[in-house]
Amino acid sequence: MAWRCSGRSNNELIRNLARQGIITSDMIADAMAKVDRANYVVRPGDAYQDSPQSIGHGATISAPHMHAHALENLLPYIRPGATVLDVGSGSGYLAAVLHHLVSPVPSPDNPNPPQGKVVGIDHIPELVEWSKRNLERDGLGAALQDGRIEMISGDGRQGYLPAAPYDVIHVGAAAPTLPQALIDQLKTPGKMFIPVGIYSQSIWEVEKTVTGDVRKRELMGVMYVPLTDPDRQRNGI
Repeated sequence: MAWRCSGRSNNELIRNLARQGIITSDMIADAMAKVDRANYVVRPGDAYQDSPQSIGHGATISAPHMHAHALENLLPYIRPGATVLDVGSGSGYLAAVLHHLVSPVPSPDNPNPPQGKVVGIDHIPELVEWSKRNLERDGLGAALQDGRIEMISGDGRQGYLPAAPYDVIHVGAAAPTLPQALIDQLKTPGKMFIPVGIYSQSIWEVEKTVTGDVRKRELMGVMYVPLTDPDRQRNGI
């Protein structure tokens, strides 16, 4: 069960997620191990709890098991050199994990790996600036400077055309309906992981095939904060 996955350290949290079968890929475990959640939460002492946590401004950082579910679902499209959009990027945590997956460091076996791009977009400017500081604290200042990670203040419901199309789109808040703008900005092929609904919410995967056909599948029931405008979010509406 996901609630059993909390740990006393980042590594213990990841081991527990793997033990429960939520993380099955070594690539995802390795990427999550490189990103210390304590750098992306308001209360570092609670960083390794497997639960959503408030980060202010009506926003939350999702529970680690939901980040793991999203990464596992999207993994076939998260390859080195891929372009990824994270809508509702909040603290910057998932953008950091995605960066390690799409822009791997050189190794003796692969001295020049393809470098991808992760765009995080959030409509709360204060969160965007905070996320940049979090990423810098986590050692990713160079990726911010050279554009491999770009954190944008804007309406994520409309996507981000300057970097489109995207191999992968992750949405971290619940849209009332599937946003057509995001579907349009998926590559062919490409995939999106998005919570949808108001009172009753579910995760949907939206996959665009190589021929441009769009396939939609409901995965699981969830409860996310709503994907809305800044004023409504700040007021908890």
